[in-house]
Amino acid sequence: MTYGGSGPDGLNTSERREAAREKARILREEHRKRDRRRRFFLQGGIALFIVVVVAIVVVLVATGIRPPSPGPLNMQSDGIKIGANYKAVSTPALKPGEAPTPSKTNAKDVIAIQIYLDYQCPICGAFEKANASQISTWVKSGAATLEIHPIAILDRVSLGTKYSTRAANAAGCMANFSPNTYFAFSSLLFSHQPAENTEGLTDGQILALAKQAKPVKMSSIETCIKNQTFKSWVVASTTRATTGPITGTDVAKVSGTPTVIINGKQYTGAVDSASEFASAVVKAAGDTFTEDATASPTPTPSPSK
Repeated sequence: MTYGGSGPDGLNTSERREAAREKARILREEHRKRDRRRRFFLQGGIALFIVVVVAIVVVLVATGIRPPSPGPLNMQSDGIKIGANYKAVSTPALKPGEAPTPSKTNAKDVIAIQIYLDYQCPICGAFEKANASQISTWVKSGAATLEIHPIAILDRVSLGTKYSTRAANAAGCMANFSPNTYFAFSSLLFSHQPAENTEGLTDGQILALAKQAKPVKMSSIETCIKNQTFKSWVVASTTRATTGPITGTDVAKVSGTPTVIINGKQYTGAVDSASEFASAVVKAAGDTFTEDATASPTPTPSPSK
């Protein structure tokens, strides 16, 4: 037996021990390098994942929440005022955050009718059905003006499609690009009014009704309806109406639709009675009205008893 001599590899015991230690050191170093690489890629992957998630959230927020935009032209009061021959009163658009400006007061012999409505509201539909004919006659002749304020309080009854908001936006589009056909379009929305707890009309069906009204700038109206250009205005105007007050009237706030106002005073009669509404208009006007087949009022120079 020998001690400290060379082995088959030419190394003595001390050298072999040193070589083993060096090999172990190299293996440990390689292991540490592999661990560092694993941690680097793991951390990099997590960072990349976070970046992707943040990017997705930003896109979703950007597409779902739009900054406030101006309201429609010709709706500075949050409504569109329509007079003789269904011609709308021209006004500037409301700026984001700007308070609405009440419409100019009518001449004393012209009745001012205002209505706050939701195009999916069945009671609004009943009022329209009972009174559309006589209101149309009064407005066309210039005996009255009609100021329509479309709001959206019934989105919850359209199975997630938010028809009330879409219809009010479409009304804003018509007011902006073709105000003199607004009256016709509004009538069409009611004659094709969907029932509550249905999806309501599709954008395509709303566009078809818009075309029937024969507006100008139909291509602009189509883009406006599809993009819901005035959605933020619908939200803002609905909030203004439902929190009040309604300037120039005795209405503190709109607590339900339709809210009908005649010469600044809220109509409290039956919404489905043409004769009752006509009587309220006669009383508000303080004039004599001759009755004809259409129950249209005709102001006379002297008030009746």
